[in-house]
Amino acid sequence: MTMENTKLINKKIYKNVFMYMGLFALAAIWFIPMVTVFLSSIKSQSEYYSSMGLFDLPNKIYWPNYIDAWRIGKLGTYMRNGLFVSLVKVPLGIFVEAMAAFALTRLPIKHKTPIFLYFLLGMMLPAQVALVPINIAFNKLHLINTYFGLFYVYIGFGIGFGILILRGFFKTIPEELDDAAKIDGCNRWQLFTKIILPISKPAIATLFIIDFLGTWNEFILASVIIYDNNMKTVSTGLMNFIGEYSTNQGVLSAGVLMSIIPVLIVFLFFQRYIVEGMSGAVKS
Repeated sequence: MTMENTKLINKKIYKNVFMYMGLFALAAIWFIPMVTVFLSSIKSQSEYYSSMGLFDLPNKIYWPNYIDAWRIGKLGTYMRNGLFVSLVKVPLGIFVEAMAAFALTRLPIKHKTPIFLYFLLGMMLPAQVALVPINIAFNKLHLINTYFGLFYVYIGFGIGFGILILRGFFKTIPEELDDAAKIDGCNRWQLFTKIILPISKPAIATLFIIDFLGTWNEFILASVIIYDNNMKTVSTGLMNFIGEYSTNQGVLSAGVLMSIIPVLIVFLFFQRYIVEGMSGAVKS
């Protein structure tokens, strides 16, 4: 082995070492808060305030915090509501966004680029700016405290990002497939549902994860539109765990940890599609 080859190998080793050290540091940034929340969730309230260190182990594991969060704190109700909202809104929103992206990439529509930019302008509007108009309009339309109103707002705010992802991926699909489908007798609806959508599974899975996470954790719009405690989602329901004068940090930490479980399941199920789905959007 020559001296030059040895230097190249050593350089590659050092590069890999620094890369893994950086990845470990990034993982620690996410992992350390999770550990502290878990330790807080297995402490009684008195022990929590008597041991304020980040990594202080409890003298006795206090599992009733999880039971209290689920039953007394109604976390089960909030998670059921959150799953209902997410599993209805996310597929419906992706379907609407997919139809819009299909029209902007496959149909003979004039001024496609200005229309696309118009949708992207919606991504520049913060939700806080629209709270007062939404409240006034929804009160007049009797949509306050209804899931329909929540779906309507969520889809409206998410449609720009969804079109951005799906339009980019649709543009990577060869148009020769369209011609072959027409020869086989497919109309535009069949082309969309039987060819474009199945091919676009990576982009749809990526969008599903991002949209599910955003819908599950969304707080501002849900707190304005939904005020009935039995209809609240997880993000707004967890606020009920915070008392006016004191808060049981163990129960709150247990509720936070349990609320993460659905997001982890969705991510683990769809994670293999993420890189391929996002690469199509970047190519656009």
